[in-house]
Amino acid sequence: MPILRRALLGLGATATLGAGAAFVIRRRDAAAFDALAASLWRVPDAAAVPLLRELVRCATLAPNSHNTQPWRFVAEGDRLRVLPDPARRTPVVDPDDHHLFASLGCAVETAIQAAPALGLRAEAEVARDGGTVLHLAAAPPRQSAMATAIARRRSTRAPFDPAPLDAADLARLAAAGGEDPRVGLVLVTEPARRAALAELVLAGNSVQMRDTAFVAELASWIRFSHGEALARRDGLFAGASGNPVLPAPVGRRFFPHVFTLASETERMARQLAGSAGFAVFAAARDDPAHWLAAGRAAQRLCLAATTLGLSTAWVNQPVEVPALRPVLSAWLGLGERKPDLVLRFGRGPALPPSLRRPVEEVLVERSA
Repeated sequence: MPILRRALLGLGATATLGAGAAFVIRRRDAAAFDALAASLWRVPDAAAVPLLRELVRCATLAPNSHNTQPWRFVAEGDRLRVLPDPARRTPVVDPDDHHLFASLGCAVETAIQAAPALGLRAEAEVARDGGTVLHLAAAPPRQSAMATAIARRRSTRAPFDPAPLDAADLARLAAAGGEDPRVGLVLVTEPARRAALAELVLAGNSVQMRDTAFVAELASWIRFSHGEALARRDGLFAGASGNPVLPAPVGRRFFPHVFTLASETERMARQLAGSAGFAVFAAARDDPAHWLAAGRAAQRLCLAATTLGLSTAWVNQPVEVPALRPVLSAWLGLGERKPDLVLRFGRGPALPPSLRRPVEEVLVERSA
């Protein structure tokens, strides 16, 4: 009997209900997952009521570290506060909350890009500690390619087409990601420089894969099955990264045996080689407000890439490993600036989206 089938028969619902019943449950969960994902990943809808909740739904579609969704929204009249959720920190990979505030920046920028399509204008006021207030006002509804791209953007963990992009597409990415003078953007597209940056990513990946605390933290955010993803509505859904979708007990039992340094190095090397380029973001200062600004810049580039039919994915290992962050900075000639985020981009396949928590879980509405 194949090892996977033996495991299935020895675990969870399969042992209790039988293989046939478990298969029916998995099919049902997959259909429910697809239906929920379709309801979440929609373009901004100006007819939605109330508009504020629609704006928050759009904001939650932002990319964020490990899909922890580390945000809280507090509505106070014509103001929407965007605050960190400390319960959703990832202290091993992100001990200073650098990625947490970058994730908030992605959500803030997503809301700003969605607002005009909803008949709103949103302007951000960011405190030094990263606390953000979106000031909202009515405006004539106006659709845009960036707003429409919100529902199609994905973090695509798969090889892309490494063929070079044309100059016009690169210029569009540079303009979107380099809009804020506080955040420097370096596009790495020349083959030899791409290979050198890939080596830094692989070096960071090796350090992390040897860190048992990192692996344990990452595993805690993986959702192996449709049912587990539906129950939690957060984390890294296996199917969204092109991995097999398995019953959660099976996935957790086999994870240590398949998630190895050798396998991850091979997988990551394929993805890095299959990339048309990299984008590195480096804010002028190393504090929450500037990490948030870097997240906003990165999301603008991601949305612009989506409008061009491109895929993006995070490869932040050289930023996450403390010893490599200054190496990357020196290699890019950033001076005193520290790199904050690293993305790869190119023409890639469509993969399933990850889920988001209900608006009711992340939004608090108060009287002004």
